Amino acid sequence: MADMESRLRQIMEVLDQLAEDTSVPRNIRRGATDAKDRLLRKNEALDVRSASAIMILDELANDPNIPLHGRTLIWNIISQLETVK
Repeated sequence: MADMESRLRQIMEVLDQLAEDTSVPRNIRRGATDAKDRLLRKNEALDVRSASAIMILDELANDPNIPLHGRTLIWNIISQLETVK
């Protein structure tokens, strides 16, 4: 369980980096913040929170305006979230 919490903290740090990256469009930064907020909802099960965040991030990754480095970062976050149980 502690390993899962540390993994979630790392994921949230990367989401913060994405949300603060000014080279990424505003809607992508807002989506990263929304995904982080979903992960922070302690009243929901962890798998529901991670699935909600993955859905948000998947939509962002398909945005045609996102720069390549932002898309790669989102794919990495999604990969990490898929291992969260």
